[in-house]
Order: sequence, then structure tokens, then C-alpha cells
Amino acid sequence: TRIIMGTASLNPLWAALLFPLVFGVPMEEVTSGESVASRLPEGCRRCCDPEDPLSPISPYIVPEVRPYINITILKGDKGDRGPLGTPGKSGKEGPRGDRGPQGTKGDKGQAGSPGSPCQIHYSAFSVGRKTALHSSEEFLPLLFDRVFVNTDGHFDMATGRFVAPLPGLYFFSLNVHSWNYKETYVHVVHNEKAAVILYAQPSERSIMQSQSVMLQLAQGDCVWVRLFKRDRENAVYSDGMDTYITFSGHLIKPEDH
Repeated sequence: TRIIMGTASLNPLWAALLFPLVFGVPMEEVTSGESVASRLPEGCRRCCDPEDPLSPISPYIVPEVRPYINITILKGDKGDRGPLGTPGKSGKEGPRGDRGPQGTKGDKGQAGSPGSPCQIHYSAFSVGRKTALHSSEEFLPLLFDRVFVNTDGHFDMATGRFVAPLPGLYFFSLNVHSWNYKETYVHVVHNEKAAVILYAQPSERSIMQSQSVMLQLAQGDCVWVRLFKRDRENAVYSDGMDTYITFSGHLIKPEDH
């Protein structure tokens, strides 16, 4: 049987390497019953075999040898940083975090400068009388001998008059106890004019009487109480121990400038 080496399809380097391996080894005689094809050395073919080395009946397929390249030695230098991209949309608001620990207390600040009198926005007084009073003339001022409240001394105890510290709306109230069988006739006076009247007819029973009013006052206006004497005896009752007569007032709203 004629043996043809399959070196025609190989490059010269592979042919030079395979040539001594094929022809340097003596061939054994083919024993009876053995197939010549089964005894062929690898890399040999018969002259009747197909020329296509990739054919399924080809006894030997030469593997393709590819060169190995180590890419780690070919890595270049690090490039420059690229431009900043467009910011993305804001995400959903997260849950509120826990309250942090309480901080240390700060130093006490310095006191501010005193305000001017025009910045006063309050005024109040409440006074009382423990002794009874009979009118001995046509108009008799009602004086008081006890102070409950008198902010900044706006009520003058010597004259029985409240002097408005600034213009605005004020509220006043008067309470008295009538005397048995005597008339009770009292005025709440704005400057020199009676604003409201408290009156009780003579009766065998003494009773508590009250009167209240709101007045628009200018700065320096006065509000006070007086007894008014007519044909009958006029009096207010007290026992010298308890307070039966009270006069009170306070600023509701200062006038806007």
C-alpha cells in the first residue's frame, strides 16, 4: 500500500518537524485481517482519501496554532478624567431622622438698653376703700385707702384719679355697697364730665351695686369717682374692716400711631 505524507497542507515549519517522526520509524508488516487504515501512523493518509483535511473521514486534523499574547504588558497609561456628566433627577425624600442630642446651653446674653416711655403697652390698677362715706357737698371725690394693683403708679392715691399714660382704649369697673334707707348716687368721671352713673334708691336693705364702662382716652386724661348730692342724703357703706368699695381699670388696646 502506498503511503503519502500529509505535509502538503502544512506550512514548511510543521513539515520539517513531522518529517523525521514519520519516516524515521520502521513500518510493521500488516498481519492478515488487520485494516491498513487502522495501522496508519497519525498524520498519514492514503492516496484514495479525500483531499479535505476537515472531512469526517480524515484520519488526522492538524490543529490551528495561534500565538499567545500577554495583554498585561501591553496596558497603556491611565487616561485623563472625562467631563462631568449631567446631574440626574433628585430621588425621593427619605424619612425624617431621629432627633439629635440636646446641645450645650449657650452663654447668657447682655441686657438690652431700656425702652422709651412711648413703648409702654400696659397699664392697670385696682384699689379699694374700707370706710363709709356720706356726701357733704354737691360733688365729693371718692378716695381709696387700699391698693391691689397699681402698675407704674398710674393711679394717684392722693387725688383718687387714674391718669392715662398713653392714648388708647381702657376698661373701668366700680363696685359699691348701698346704705340702708339712704340714696346711693355715684359718677364715674372722665376728666370733669360724668361718663356713667351708679344709682340705688333708698331701701330697708343694703345691696351691692356695680357699673362698668370702656373709654377712649388721650394721654394724660383722668378717670375718677365722685358722690353726687341731691335733695336726699347720699352715702356708700363700709364697716371699716372689710373692703366693700372697689375701683379698677386697665388698658385694652393702645392707640396706633
